[in-house]
Amino acid sequence: MKFAEKIRTLRVQQNKTQRETAEYCGISLRTYVSYEQDGRYPRNRAIYDKLSAFFGVDKNYLMTEDETFITQAAEQYGSSGKRQAEQLVAQLSGLFAGGELSDSDRDAVMIALQRAYFDCKKDNQKYAKKHKKGEDE
Repeated sequence: MKFAEKIRTLRVQQNKTQRETAEYCGISLRTYVSYEQDGRYPRNRAIYDKLSAFFGVDKNYLMTEDETFITQAAEQYGSSGKRQAEQLVAQLSGLFAGGELSDSDRDAVMIALQRAYFDCKKDNQKYAKKHKKGEDE
């Protein structure tokens, strides 16, 4: 279940409004609505803490591997890293739509691909630095 579905389901089950949730978290109603309806993720990790406290759930429930991966990519590589991570997750999710992999196998594949993504980004940074040094000399 995606982050948006999780918070929407929790909110409805607990008879909370979007406004109440946003006010508790210290964010605008518009920002909270974007989490539920536009599939956006909080930029600030503290929002996950506030949402988990508000709904009485573990923060890890709200931050699945996919959301954690996207957040880490955004923190390390900015908006382009976030966009790339979101595209990768969407494409990989499409591959698993047939349901032939078990949940644990699917999670293992996602984790391996996420590690590969970060390894490639590190290698690209090293190459870019070497390449730039060569031009300066």
